[in-house]
Amino acid sequence: MATELYDLTVPVYLRAFAAMSAFLEKGRAYADEQGIAHDELLNTRLYEDMATLAGQVQRASDGAKFAIARLAGVEAPSMPDTEASFDELQARIAATVEFLNSVPRDKIDGREDADIEVKTPRTGFHFKGLGYVLGFATPNIYFHVTTAYGILRHKGVPVGKMDYLGGIR
Repeated sequence: MATELYDLTVPVYLRAFAAMSAFLEKGRAYADEQGIAHDELLNTRLYEDMATLAGQVQRASDGAKFAIARLAGVEAPSMPDTEASFDELQARIAATVEFLNSVPRDKIDGREDADIEVKTPRTGFHFKGLGYVLGFATPNIYFHVTTAYGILRHKGVPVGKMDYLGGIR
């Protein structure tokens, strides 16, 4: 049996968001235990030209919702990137998960050869569906999830590989 495009996207992204939600909660608890202002943790970045912890969550969310919207030919929900608290970031994750769960499998499966265009402020990229998922969308999402994890580790939050991997099935 062939692997379907849905199986390469939605369940993978849902697992990433479950893990990210859990390690953000560990970050919140650590900040509270150590007397670190939430703003300090949420505004930390690994390098000056990189997004903050909050920005990494927002970019992971954008990556997932736009990937699925492009594949399925549906509109992605608007999320204005104004989250400034752990609660707001958790709500962003929940809204992203809700959107991912709302897209039916039959809108994604069979789209391996669909033309996908990604426009950025400086350029654009053209892909076929499978190449988009494997070579752009999924690596991009995991870049931001990994960077969010790295920021928390950098600040001393006691998270480890199993937190990043999430529930192993």
